[in-house]
Amino acid sequence: MRQLAQGGASNRQIAAQLGVSKDTVRRDLSQEDAPATTVAQRLAHRAAQADTAVSQACAAARAVVEARPAHTLADDETARRWCAELRAAADQLAAQADAFADYYPCATG
Repeated sequence: MRQLAQGGASNRQIAAQLGVSKDTVRRDLSQEDAPATTVAQRLAHRAAQADTAVSQACAAARAVVEARPAHTLADDETARRWCAELRAAADQLAAQADAFADYYPCATG
């Protein structure tokens, strides 16, 4: 949108080209651009997100171990669902752990 505006297109022309209202164009062009981030900032943000996700996954795993769902009285359908969900989650987590061998071979030895 900004590129079109900087190229001299009117709000009406931009709206027609992008399939939005001219009010949307006016509003979006009046907002300031988000501050540019450096590669280092983006990598740090991504690492922080991954760290949080891994911490949450580990906490969830500990909670499941403490709950001992296989030793909890439940109907057959619930037991099947719990088993399937735990196996699917375990497979997804195992795939993520296995990926470390590709990217960090020294860390997995």
